[in-house]
Formats: sequence, structure tokens, C-alpha cells
Amino acid sequence: MATDNPVQSDTVLTEYEKKCISEPLEKITAERFDEWYQNREYRQNIRDGKPYFNGPSSVPPLGRHSPSKLLQCHRKIYYRQENAPQEQDDAEGILWTGRRIEEDVILPFLQDVVGTDQTYVRNSMWIDFNVEVEDNELRIKGVTDPVLVDGESNPLLPTEVKTTSSIEYKDSPDRRHRAQLHAYIAGLSAEHGHDLTKGVLIYVSRETFDVKIFRVEFDSEFWNETVLLWAKMHTEYRLDDELPPAQPEADWECEYCSYRERCGKGDTQYADMSPIGLLQNVESYPRNKVREYLDAHDGATLTPTLAEKFPDLADKYGVQLWECPNCLKSFKREEIPGELGPDRRPLCPHCVQSETLTELRLSAGADRGV
Repeated sequence: MATDNPVQSDTVLTEYEKKCISEPLEKITAERFDEWYQNREYRQNIRDGKPYFNGPSSVPPLGRHSPSKLLQCHRKIYYRQENAPQEQDDAEGILWTGRRIEEDVILPFLQDVVGTDQTYVRNSMWIDFNVEVEDNELRIKGVTDPVLVDGESNPLLPTEVKTTSSIEYKDSPDRRHRAQLHAYIAGLSAEHGHDLTKGVLIYVSRETFDVKIFRVEFDSEFWNETVLLWAKMHTEYRLDDELPPAQPEADWECEYCSYRERCGKGDTQYADMSPIGLLQNVESYPRNKVREYLDAHDGATLTPTLAEKFPDLADKYGVQLWECPNCLKSFKREEIPGELGPDRRPLCPHCVQSETLTELRLSAGADRGV
């Protein structure tokens, strides 16, 4: 006869045994995992001598550019550089897989198969060089992927390793990846006093470990008229403190962008927002990104929506009040009747009593852009 319990046993667990099971079960939660992972990364950065990774990102100088950000959407990069709060988490799993493939597969391949008695492989090399474009001095700073070097560690052949879900239709290297590799070639040439002319782009499938490899010749026209002009234009946006247009370099950028709502490509009424401020009624902000934003901006506080989602952060950082521009009264979120829809602000409950419909606004602090 069938029973609800697939395991039949006459053994009765003792109270101690029940406790040994119940306590671990209480600890195996998504919240505990998130906290453990963040603390693990924090400690690892200290062990690696990179404690600066544990705090909010610094705003880079106006003329400085990272090779990995070249030829991407100007507005997206502008938001990132100005520490705008991200509306979704980083793809940590993809980034971790990419690092592991590079370090555990591609690097050993280069060392075992490509390296010789006269050539060796370095994990990475820093580049930090200046280039002048039409009276604008640009600085390009970053770190390469593995580089083939000689016995004195002089660079011979830089590589760029990219992981992707599939390489089936990859017939040529992406423009932005070519730009990144061109930055490596130009930077290593400038810093080590001899001209490199070639690099290698290696695409690896995360699904199958199949690879496609493209040899890239340094193209002066592409470098000067495409890459450096992009960098010059981006520098001018920042010098003028101008929000760049919402014109992505590639169609897919908007779909995966961390600033969709702020930019105007999302599902809310927001568009063309400044990089400052958490957007009211936007609930998609991940906890760690909210905390990063609050730490990066002195005096910033949570929106009422996020205060309900992260009450412990509200206790630490505070919550914005709703203010009425008509009667000048302030209200806490719990004092506002009804649900707040994503496309409207609440009405002042005091003014409503006198039959005056006045929309509340958030107090100055965390949401100056709204």
C-alpha cells in the first residue's frame, strides 16, 4: 500500500538529532549565501593586496579610458563612470567562468604549446599611456590578458580572451574587441619602445570549450579614426558635463544594460536621467548595488520603495521623505495611503482634504534627478 513517506523506519530521532538537522537547514538560505559571497570577495581582495576593490569605484579622470570600455554606448559608460546606481547585478557567474577558462585552460595552452625556450607567457601586463587627438590628451589605462614575452619580459604578442555562449556564428572579431586589442598593442608598444603589429583574439564557448582564433593586424586607420575619435568624443561629453545621447554602439547593449530605466529604455516613465539618484518606484536595484551607491555618495538615503525592500539598509542610511510643494508638509512612506504605481507620484494627503490635488516630491538627498 502506498504511503506519503517513501522511507519506512521505526527509528525516532532524538531532540539532539533534530537540532542537528534543523540548525543547518535554517542556515542554508539565499540571504546567507549572498552575505557569505560578498564577505569572501572582500577578504580575497585584501589578501590580494587590492583593498580598493572593496569600496565604491572612484570617478576616473575626465580624459582616462579603459580598453575594455572602448566603442561601447557612450551613455552607459558615462553612467558607469559617474557611479550611477545599477539596476541589476553583474553577471558574476559569467565573469567567474571567463576568469577560470582564461587561467585554467587558455593560459596553460599558451604556456605548453605556444611558448618556446626563448618565449614565455605572462598572465597580464599593465598599460598606461597618453595619446593626443586634436588637442585633447587622452589617457588609456588597463590590464591585458595573457601576453607572449621574451626572456626579458618584453612583450611580443598580446592576446584577448573572450568567453561566449556559442561560437558557431562567430566569423570575425567584434569591433569593440578589436578596439581593446588595439589598445593593448598601442600601449605595450609605447611603453616598451618597440612597435608591435599583431595580436590574437581567442573566443571560447562556455558550453563546449570549442575555440575560434583570429589573428589581428594593427590597423592605424581603425585606431585613429574609429577608436581614438570615440575616446575623444566621450572625453568631450564629460568635460562639458553633458549626458551623452542614448545611441548604443550595438543593438544588444540596451537589452543587457544596467541603466535601462534611468536611460529611458525600460518600463517606467523615466528617461534621460542624470547619474545621481535612486529612482523612486524602481524595485529592481540589487541590495549590493544599493549599498555601493549609498557608500559612494555622502548623505544619500534610500527611496521609500527601497526602504521597504531593504529595511536594514534603511536603518543605517535613512529614508527620504515625501514633501508637498504646496503646503510644505513632509510625510513618511507609511503615511501615504494606497499603493504607489510605477508611473506616478502620490498626492499630498493634507491637500486632498481641501480638495487640492498636489503631487508630492521626494526630499533632496538620494534622488535629486527625480
